[in-house]
Amino acid sequence: MRDVFSPGLFENKRAFVSGGSSGINLEIARRLGSLGAEVAVFSRSQDKIDAAVQSLRADGIDASGYTGDVRQYDQVAEAVSAFAAKGGGIDFVVSGAAGNFVAPAAGMSANAFRTVVDIDLNGTYNVLRAAFEHLRRPGASLINISAVQSQQAMPFQAHVCSAKAGIDMLTRALAVEWGPMGVRVNAILPGPIAETEGMRRLSSTPEMAERITRSIPLQRYGEKREVADMAAFLCSEAATYVTGAILTCDGGQLAGNPQGVVG
Repeated sequence: MRDVFSPGLFENKRAFVSGGSSGINLEIARRLGSLGAEVAVFSRSQDKIDAAVQSLRADGIDASGYTGDVRQYDQVAEAVSAFAAKGGGIDFVVSGAAGNFVAPAAGMSANAFRTVVDIDLNGTYNVLRAAFEHLRRPGASLINISAVQSQQAMPFQAHVCSAKAGIDMLTRALAVEWGPMGVRVNAILPGPIAETEGMRRLSSTPEMAERITRSIPLQRYGEKREVADMAAFLCSEAATYVTGAILTCDGGQLAGNPQGVVG
């Protein structure tokens, strides 16, 4: 497939990707790096970070890794500062650390609910706030990875719906505050994306997978590269007037297909 982006598009740019050791976020790191950006990935597991960095470098990407918990602001700030100091700032930030599990609200502990809000919403604030002072501005692009649960209520997902809705509004609020300083803040809402931990949990049987795909107008799961391409667009010169946007990459899921059949 022909690449829609020019080689070297992000040469001399630097990207910090939180939650970047696996899944969609690692694919975004790989995409930005493949277009010339120097990339840092951040996550809690040293083993996963080491594997991610090795994988990125095997693809010829200038990559480094940092470990820490997005719920702990000091740990985030230390990692962001270390990466920024290596190259004189940061151009792109992707906040994608997330937690999810299937549970009815009446059967979920307060601690379990709080944990998801802490990782998703508080973690997103921590990443963006820690990065702010290191941003190369004007021109910096910040991207939050939200989810369709932010706008579509789902059973057994009260914790995720709440946390992701908070991320969407945080995105808009920071776009308003930081726009005058030349900082763009946007969010991507992935729908069901193949080969991700989230979909392994939410579609654990073939029957459930079929039910999900039949409810999507495009009748298939998305691919990680499709979300990564949207992130690359938001970092590119093609999106310099885009901020405060909540963009879906969901095959039409939020548009609706209540009968589960297209046509």
